[in-house]
Amino acid sequence: MLLSLMGLTVVIHLIDTLAYSVRLNSVKSGKYALSLSLFNIFVLVSRTANMLQAPLIGMLIGISIANQTDPIKDIRLVVASATMGTLLGIVLIPTFLKLFAKAVDRLEVKGSVPSIVVEALSISNIKRIVKNTTRPNKRMFYRLRYREIPKRLLLLNTLITSIYTIGVISAYYAAFFVAEDFRLSASASSGMINGVATILLTLLVDPRAAIITDQAIRNKRPYGDVKALVVLLIGTKLLGTIVGQILIYPAAIIIASFYN
Repeated sequence: MLLSLMGLTVVIHLIDTLAYSVRLNSVKSGKYALSLSLFNIFVLVSRTANMLQAPLIGMLIGISIANQTDPIKDIRLVVASATMGTLLGIVLIPTFLKLFAKAVDRLEVKGSVPSIVVEALSISNIKRIVKNTTRPNKRMFYRLRYREIPKRLLLLNTLITSIYTIGVISAYYAAFFVAEDFRLSASASSGMINGVATILLTLLVDPRAAIITDQAIRNKRPYGDVKALVVLLIGTKLLGTIVGQILIYPAAIIIASFYN
């Protein structure tokens, strides 16, 4: 069960990390709507993994309560899986961008996302994908206009990512510290916590990032600004998953305090 939970967490954060890089393809190709349409299939996989994650977390905490053992070690492994998923996403970004650009071109011809998926799963295309694997290049980090990216945006993304990383699991973990009558209420707080993180992301981070991306599409900003934005957002996302290790225990205690 723990391995399944860790695997789902890796998938969720891998796809979330790759989502940042879609901005690069949309600016470079000028096909923002097509890029977004194709990436929705990856988002669907991530959302499905998210739905499966909560029951597994509930089982993990339920077994720990029954055995009267603190599940903090297992919980930290799950949070570490978020960091692993982010790191894996970073490694795969060059390959993903290369393949994603080709997929967007095929979508323009085919006009159907399912047909692109079926085509990609053929043996010949899988072999081609393996051959097109590209390693990250250190040169992509040089000469980027990091100073043009607002520092407040990066701090907010770190904070919001840390909340999003531990939102569900900290609420379920809080159930370990409350009386039996309030355990369901404590675990149900997960939706509220992630809802707050989503609202903050939508109101404070996404609009600013969208402005920078849109200005680059309209040639009002250099493409390098979007590269710097993506690199820094992914970097702060990685930092946010690490901060989540620090926040997981106090967050659970704070949530539990409302029900004790």
